Amino acid sequence: MNTPICDFVRAYAKKRPARLHMPGHKGKGTLGVEARDITEITGADVLYHGTGIIAESQKNATRLFGSHKTLYSTEGSSLSIRAMLLLLKQYAAREERKPVILAARNAHKSFMNAAGLLDLPVHWLSSQKELLSSTLSLDEWERAIKEVAPLALYITSPDYLGNMADVGTLADLCHRYGCLLCVDNAHGAYLKFLFRSLHPLDLGADLVVDSAHKTLPVLTGGGYFHIANVAPDFFAENAERALAFFATTSPSYLILQSLDMANAYLEEKGRADVAKAVALAKECKERLTLGGYTVLQGEPCKITLYAKDYGYTGEMLAKALEKKGVYAEFADREYLVLMLSPSTQKRDMARAMAALLSLPKRAPIEEKPPCASLKSPELSLAAAMLAKTERVPITAAAGRILASATVSCPPAVPIALCGERLSEEAVALCLYYGIEEVSVVEEKK
Repeated sequence: MNTPICDFVRAYAKKRPARLHMPGHKGKGTLGVEARDITEITGADVLYHGTGIIAESQKNATRLFGSHKTLYSTEGSSLSIRAMLLLLKQYAAREERKPVILAARNAHKSFMNAAGLLDLPVHWLSSQKELLSSTLSLDEWERAIKEVAPLALYITSPDYLGNMADVGTLADLCHRYGCLLCVDNAHGAYLKFLFRSLHPLDLGADLVVDSAHKTLPVLTGGGYFHIANVAPDFFAENAERALAFFATTSPSYLILQSLDMANAYLEEKGRADVAKAVALAKECKERLTLGGYTVLQGEPCKITLYAKDYGYTGEMLAKALEKKGVYAEFADREYLVLMLSPSTQKRDMARAMAALLSLPKRAPIEEKPPCASLKSPELSLAAAMLAKTERVPITAAAGRILASATVSCPPAVPIALCGERLSEEAVALCLYYGIEEVSVVEEKK
């Protein structure tokens, strides 16, 4: 597979041109990458308005993933999520349907922010068992689809802990009721390159967002927005305009080159290297299980430990790893998450295994996080986000309406919804996760 973006930039840098264009470093600097950091000069094409090298590279990605259309993002999955929701709202208007989205409660905050920005009505479903994961059954989804009659169902799979939804069955269910299936597959771009693909595109989803940089050899910020062959033509015809609506007009050509080069790598070596990563993860999971750890089942390249069964918090395990020069993807009071990719080295996993297995097993920690049931929002997302607000200590926030999500990334799953009146249980959950202040809607005096 050719690499048109990389080829153009390489040839341009080799000419040692007089760069009387942006960026200001003019191809020189201490990082060592400046010579290949360019802007949309003649011949470099224009992202989302392309007819040249970017368009050609995106066609390569489209063939690679087997989609109707695959487009690049240099701003991660968040940009693609915003574009996806804009397209859904536009499609609803064209079809004269209500733009209601049925969403699992563990959606990333970028979904909630985009829905608020676009004033999209969201009907939330929660399993009320786990903040970061959705354990809703197919029957629960079907009941909700019958009740709400949504335009689309939005799910996160894999989620931050590696749990994977039954995308194929959900796709069949959605299509039976005239509903689109949208999947935040930010953590699962590599699933396409398993010997039996588990990518949502191949399981029947209509619109899929991938963060290429999370699990593939791509620079941070590189992502894909996929429109499936089963999706109405409207989405492929309007996807670039939707992305351009939110995207920077100065996309990183370093990231674009990284996405371009990944096409060739994935075609030539992707499946073989993903298979090696899966085998390595499987071996490590088995060793940790034999060592007494509780290893969650889920996606093949993510190792998730329920730390408290081993007598530690996830944060304690992460600190023990850091003392040995090993850095985890995520840790909180319950979980430790390690992410592997085709670039993961055996020696690095050996260091991680040695550090974890050297820790003595202790009595389990029985503490459980507070359970905060989902409340019906009293204000829409848009109304809450745009309201006059004030910051208050979380201990004084019970009974107040939340104005903005107060949660970091990772994992970026909001504890409460914007527009929701905070319950004592929600306050307790915020305190459990270390949140001390929140923005709430200012009350009329």
